[in-house]
Amino acid sequence: QVKLEESGGGLVQAGGSLRLSCAGSGSAFSRYAMGWFRQAPGKERVFVAGVAWNAGITYYADSVKGRFTISRDNAKNTVYLQMSSLSPEDTGAYYCAARNAYLSSSVYRAANQYDYWGQGTQVTVSS
Repeated sequence: QVKLEESGGGLVQAGGSLRLSCAGSGSAFSRYAMGWFRQAPGKERVFVAGVAWNAGITYYADSVKGRFTISRDNAKNTVYLQMSSLSPEDTGAYYCAARNAYLSSSVYRAANQYDYWGQGTQVTVSS
């Protein structure tokens, strides 16, 4: 089992950057595939980026390709989402999620494929 805690959200102007962090507690964090999702008010939670357990494979939603970068530091039990060239459309609560996927090269893009979730961190981009 793993507990997740996001941080790094805030208010930023359009064109700015933020780095989100997701710290995991519990054993075997490195065995988990990780994902970031965004949920805007009144909308469904949508996939933003994901990384396989060994950081060798990443995947991005089309809307963030070239602007966002997901990475992980298994020694620190932390996954990051570096966001740049932010636009108001990126506004929402950002959640990290984990799925036990040791030795799998898959990146999971559906929310129901993940077993554990953090509480979320709010990102607001002003125009």
